[in-house]
Amino acid sequence: MSEPQGSEGTTQRLPVIEKDDTLGWPADPDTDGPPPVQDGGDGRGGRFWSVRRVPAGIVALLLLIAAGAFLYDIAAVRAGRPGLYWRRELARQLAARPLDDTWVLVGAGVTAVLGLWLLVLAATPGLRHLLPMRRTHPDVWAGLHRDAAALVLRDRAMEIAGVRAARVRLRRRRADVRVVSHFRTPEDVRADLDTVLTEAVRGLGLTRPHALTVRVTRLGRKG
Repeated sequence: MSEPQGSEGTTQRLPVIEKDDTLGWPADPDTDGPPPVQDGGDGRGGRFWSVRRVPAGIVALLLLIAAGAFLYDIAAVRAGRPGLYWRRELARQLAARPLDDTWVLVGAGVTAVLGLWLLVLAATPGLRHLLPMRRTHPDVWAGLHRDAAALVLRDRAMEIAGVRAARVRLRRRRADVRVVSHFRTPEDVRADLDTVLTEAVRGLGLTRPHALTVRVTRLGRKG
């Protein structure tokens, strides 16, 4: 027999789904700690690597244009036509200008900077806005957006009595939390923040939990 449906605007009881322990799911869904780590592993995973589509596309386009121009010039010379003006002028400039010429140094510097930039892009993972989470299954690799993690910490901070406003900024290794209190002393608010936010950071399940930096200021009296 089904339960009667409530009228519009009333709260209805949602169905309860029981988890089967034989499938490896946790028996208690109300735990606040991080998810369990898979057996035989430390749960650590590296950062997410960016595909670098824009730099790769730019480099591929430039190489395509340069290769096409040189191939067209070679085909024109083979067909008995004179070489393109830009290639002849470039060869003359490179043969006539010394190595300490200003334009030669500028061109070499720009080329070196571009090459160094490409090496840095190739050697760094990127995607700094994605925080890797601990792996609880060998086939699952999850990440948490930096803004979403900051929002979770801010919401937990706002739940503490005496907190009027809170702002959270997640850096690479540290979480900066700035709170404005009103009817409680800053020392009591800070003590509660340290306890609650430390548990909240641990509950995010990140591979490298952030260190907390909490600053509490008292709201000044009006007038």
